[in-house]
Amino acid sequence: MKMFSSAILVLALIFTTQARADDVKIGYVDMQKALQTVDAGKKAKSQLESEFNKRKQELDKAGIALKKAFEDFKKQSLVMSESARGKKEAELQERYMKLEQEKQMAQGEIQRKEHELTEPIVTKIRDLISSIAKKKNYTVVLEKNETTVLYWLEKDDITADVISLFDKG
Repeated sequence: MKMFSSAILVLALIFTTQARADDVKIGYVDMQKALQTVDAGKKAKSQLESEFNKRKQELDKAGIALKKAFEDFKKQSLVMSESARGKKEAELQERYMKLEQEKQMAQGEIQRKEHELTEPIVTKIRDLISSIAKKKNYTVVLEKNETTVLYWLEKDDITADVISLFDKG
């Protein structure tokens, strides 16, 4: 759908400006590559990883402990009374639900932190794209990803220009 709307935008631009096809210059930028390549993006990724690796290790450790507790319960359940078995099973289910909830909360925290760290970088990248597009007389600059840009000429890729200007400050 995104590709279709991008194509419609380009066609509308051509027809509304009554530009000839020769006058239309379309470029593209690989935003993910730019974000991951600029120094600020690398720092943001590193900060995000360091902040959440400890949390991931804690959750992994809790998951391993819970798995062991389930295995121990299976072995012991045959010799347990029905009420003790039911109580232990309910306790393990509660631990499991709590762990899943903690994983979801951690994922949400990661996403919020990632947005917080990358939003200013993306804003600067977009400003640089606009500046480069104006300097190089691009009519339109599209974002390159699997669904929008299916074919391109290397000469129309301004990603390296964006990265270079971003890191220059």
